[in-house]
Amino acid sequence: MFESLGFETLTPREASVILGLAIGLLFGILAEATRFCLRRGLVGPKAERRPALALWAIALATAIIGTQAATAAGWISFDGHRLLTPDLPYAAIILGGLAFGIGMVLTRGCASRLTVLTGTGNLRALTVLTVFAIAAHATMKGLLAPLRTGLGEITLPMGDAISLANLPGGAPLVAGLLAAAALAFALRARLAPRQWLAGIAIGALVPLAWVGTGFVLLDEFDPIVMESLSFTSPLTETLFWAIASSSVAAGFGIGLFGGAIAGAALSSLTTGRFKWQSFVSPRETGRYLAGGVLMGVGGVLAGGCTIGAGLAGVPTLSVAAVLALAAIALGAVLADKALALKPQTTPAFG
Repeated sequence: MFESLGFETLTPREASVILGLAIGLLFGILAEATRFCLRRGLVGPKAERRPALALWAIALATAIIGTQAATAAGWISFDGHRLLTPDLPYAAIILGGLAFGIGMVLTRGCASRLTVLTGTGNLRALTVLTVFAIAAHATMKGLLAPLRTGLGEITLPMGDAISLANLPGGAPLVAGLLAAAALAFALRARLAPRQWLAGIAIGALVPLAWVGTGFVLLDEFDPIVMESLSFTSPLTETLFWAIASSSVAAGFGIGLFGGAIAGAALSSLTTGRFKWQSFVSPRETGRYLAGGVLMGVGGVLAGGCTIGAGLAGVPTLSVAAVLALAAIALGAVLADKALALKPQTTPAFG
C-alpha cells in the first residue's frame, strides 16, 4: 500500500520511524498517566492489584479484538511470524519467562514501565534499561548467544496447533472468549470510565501498529518487518543504533522507544509528576542491576516482554505468546513470595 500514498522522499523504513514515534508518544502519555504495568497488577500493593490488572485486561481485550478484526479483514497476516513457528521452543520460553518475571520484581518494573519511568526523571530506571539492553543484545548476538541457540533447539513439534485459531470454532470464537474473559474480570474491578477509556486506547495501539507496519507501509519492493508494541527488541536496536547510527538505519522500534520516553516526559512535566530519582544504596543498585540482566536475557529467550509477548503477542493467538506470558507471571509471583520472606528496604518504582 505504501507506494500508493505518494511519498517521494520517505522510504517505508523511514516512515515506520515516524509511526513508531507517534505510537510511542501516545503509549508514554497514557502509561504514565495510568501507571500501566502488569507487574503492579500481579505483585504490587494489594489495594492496587485488581485495578491495575483490570486496566491491563481491558487493554488486552481491545488488542485481541482489534488485531483479529484486522486479520479477518485481510489487512495483516501472521503466517510465518516468529510467534507462530510450528516447533515450539518451550524450554527457552519457560526459562526466559521465569527469568524476566523475577527480574521485573527485582527492579520493580517491567521493560515498558521502566521506559516510562525514565521519561519521568527516574535514573534508576534508565540504568536498568541500559543493563537490560546490553544483556539482551549479548543474548541475541553476543557472548550469551550460545545459551539462546542451545535452549532454542529444545522444541516441541506443534504444527498447526501452535495457533489457537486452529481450535474448534476458529479465530473468531477463541478471540471472543479470550476478550470476554478479560472484560469480565475488568468489570468486577469497577474502574472509572476514564480508566476504561485509557485501557481501550492503550490496547488499540497494538492493532494500529500491526496494521501500520504490515499493511499501510507495506511495499513489496522495499519490505519492512511487521511489528507492534514491544520493548525488548527496540531497546537493543536503540542501543546499537546509538553507537553505530552511521551504519545502522533507524526503524519502528527505535521510534517507539524514543516516543514512549518523550510521551512520559510530556505527561509528567505537565502534571508536576516529573522528579529526578536515583539509587540510595549499593545494595539497591546491585539488586536492580541483577534484575536488569535477568530481564534482558529472559526477554530474548521468552520471545518478548509483558508487552511484546503479552499485550501484542497474545492477540496473535500464538501458543508461544500465551506460554511466555504465563511464565513471566509465574516468575513474578514466585519472586515476590521469596522476597516477602525478608524485610524490604528499597523504595518502589511506582
